[in-house]
Amino acid sequence: IILDTNVFISGIFFSGPPYQILDAWRNRKVDIVLSEEIFAEYQRVANELSRQIQEVDISMFLDLITVNSIWVEAPQLPFNVSVDPDDDKFLSCALASKTKVIVSGDKHLLAVSGYRRIEIVKPRSFIDRHLKKKKR
Repeated sequence: IILDTNVFISGIFFSGPPYQILDAWRNRKVDIVLSEEIFAEYQRVANELSRQIQEVDISMFLDLITVNSIWVEAPQLPFNVSVDPDDDKFLSCALASKTKVIVSGDKHLLAVSGYRRIEIVKPRSFIDRHLKKKKR
């Protein structure tokens, strides 16, 4: 799966569905796919938040995801797909890795679900449709 930045960051700093997804990743129930561009955004946003919420050691999570993720080289898309061009890096990563699921709460990304058969789902929906199945 590919996690948009807000899902990844929310999973680190807060409880709820994003945390459950990161927990599934830590327990090797799902793989997270990354590109350099996505990781750079994770780092930037995480570092900004860690200044405000100092109880969380963000470096540990960034180290873990660096080592325990699938990395791909994701070329820039030839045209904007999302209304927000910053979201296209997630689509590019999905195409480069042949990943079929992006987990996001971002309305612009959710609006392009189905592009090149990439499913874009909210965290709760991902848990219900993909993680709960694996428990059976």
